[in-house]
Amino acid sequence: MASLRKASTRFNHLLWQQSPKCTNLSLVNGVKHMSSLETLGFIGLGVQTVNSPADVAAQCKHIITMLPATQHVQEVYTSRGTGIFSAIQENSLLVDSSTIDPAASQEMAAIASEKDSSYVDAPVSGGVNAARDAALTFMVGGAPRSFEMAQKYLSVMGRNVVHCGPVGTGQAAKICNNMLLGISMIGTSEAMNLGKKLGLEPKLLAKILNTSSGRCWSSEVYNPCPGVLDGVPSSNNYEGGFGTALMTKDLGLANNAATVNKSPIPMGSLAHQIYRIMTSSGYAGKDFSSAYQFLQDQEEKS
Repeated sequence: MASLRKASTRFNHLLWQQSPKCTNLSLVNGVKHMSSLETLGFIGLGVQTVNSPADVAAQCKHIITMLPATQHVQEVYTSRGTGIFSAIQENSLLVDSSTIDPAASQEMAAIASEKDSSYVDAPVSGGVNAARDAALTFMVGGAPRSFEMAQKYLSVMGRNVVHCGPVGTGQAAKICNNMLLGISMIGTSEAMNLGKKLGLEPKLLAKILNTSSGRCWSSEVYNPCPGVLDGVPSSNNYEGGFGTALMTKDLGLANNAATVNKSPIPMGSLAHQIYRIMTSSGYAGKDFSSAYQFLQDQEEKS
């Protein structure tokens, strides 16, 4: 959260991340966040609450949203009387860092243009540690001028802010990235589980993988085997991080895009199926690296 607080003192912009446990928006020096104020460290920072996204749009011209899925973005932006578009000011900049259907991003951009404002899709990647260290990667789709405006805000939270092309291409890049991530996490989980069964000490196996051709982000930075790395969800009972339900949603977006574009993704489809099973088997709220724990649970059941 340090990067969010840094952003709030440097820029006047809006960051809104929806939480199913909270219905209010919080305003901190132009930064809004739907979550526990105490958890975010916002107590004592002059927090002011508002009742709807429309109230936010009436007060701020630079807005950053981050929401779980396409339907949440559509609700927050387009709801009659309460959505952002109900009270948007001219020349506003809307930056959406949700991971959603590229077509939905293009729809939001078209509405924003009709209201003399700019919209960019800017999904994010990097994991919990990169978020903590303001080292995230933002994949941005939008007009060049809109990208330049958004870049100065996103660069406070991210080390890499990449312009991918017109609106929707940021989502396309994120969908491809997360499909590969889901596949590699399952593969890493299988390798770590098999190695342990064969008598290898997990830290030793991870060291070998990360100095060999099997090296990947899932093995090196976000290893799914408990105890291999500190500060990652696998060493915290898979709490925090990127939820299995969200990975399932993103793999669904990849499968939908592949179907529309007639692009074969056999591994992506299989990864989606595995994460769907995990979601319906009690893993929805756990970090997606709990694929390792899921494999072990399947062994116990067989």
